[in-house]
Amino acid sequence: MVKQLNEGILKEVIVKRPADSYKGDYGHVLLIGGDKQYGGAITMAAQAAVSSGAGLVTVASDSVNRSALHSRVPEAMFVDWSDLEVLMEQIDRSDVVLLGSGMGLSEYAVSLVKRVLMQVSSKQVLVVDGSALTIVAQENLMFPRETFTIATPHQVEWERLSKIQLNYQHEIQMNDVQRQMLNIDILVLKQHHTVIYSSDGQTELEQGGPYQAVGGMGDVLAGIIAAFVGQFKFNMTQTVEAAVYAHTALADQMAAYNYIVRPSLLADGMANFMARYQSNFD
Repeated sequence: MVKQLNEGILKEVIVKRPADSYKGDYGHVLLIGGDKQYGGAITMAAQAAVSSGAGLVTVASDSVNRSALHSRVPEAMFVDWSDLEVLMEQIDRSDVVLLGSGMGLSEYAVSLVKRVLMQVSSKQVLVVDGSALTIVAQENLMFPRETFTIATPHQVEWERLSKIQLNYQHEIQMNDVQRQMLNIDILVLKQHHTVIYSSDGQTELEQGGPYQAVGGMGDVLAGIIAAFVGQFKFNMTQTVEAAVYAHTALADQMAAYNYIVRPSLLADGMANFMARYQSNFD
C-alpha cells in the first residue's frame, strides 16, 4: 500500500530553531557539480540548500562558475573541483554530499564520480542527482554500502540505473527490489506523481503540475533534500518526504500567479515557506 503525503509531514520535520544554536548545528553541505556548460544547475542547487537552512554550504565546481556563484549565492563557499586534494578534504569535513547537478558526462566527470563514491564514508549522507546517476549507470558502478544514499532520478535516469523499462515502473515491488540491489537507501522517483521508496515503505506525492516542467527544477529539489537531511535529525525517510513535499507545495502556491514556476525563484522562496510551517522546538 502506497501512502499519500500530506502537509502534516512539514510540521513533523520543520522545527523552530532553539535560541542557543549556531551554523554548525545545521549541517555542512558539499555540492559537487556544474561543468563549463551547466553551471546554472549547481548554482540553483546551492541557492536551494542555503535558503532551505543548511548551516554551511560549499560548492565544488569548474572554476569558470566561481564568479557567477558568488554573485548569485554569496553565502556559499567555493572549491575548484580540479583540486582533488582540497576536494577530498571537503568531503571528509561534510555532513552531506550532493553529487551530480550539472556536472556533465566528460571523462573528468566520470573520474570524479568514481573518486567521490570511493571517498564518502558512513559519516556522510550522499545525495545523487542528474549526471552522476547517468555515469553510475553507464559505468556499472555501485553506490557505497556504508554510506546512507539518497538517489533522485527522473524516470529515464531510473531506467538506465535499474534496467526497468518505463512502462514497468508502476510496479512498486520491482522498483523497491532494484533500489535495494543498488544500495540506495531512499529512492525519490520523479514523475507525474513522485514516489519515495525506502525501508519504511512507499509514499506518493499527489501534488504538482506541468508548471514544474522547467530546467533546473530537479536541481533545486536535490538542494532542498540535502539541506533538510543536514539539519533535521529525525527519521531520514520522513525528512526526505518533507523536503519533497515542500518543494512541490511551494511550486503549487507560486503557480497560482505564474504560468511556469522558475526554479531559482522557488529556491529563494523556501526560507519564507518553511517559516510558515515550523513547529515549536521541544
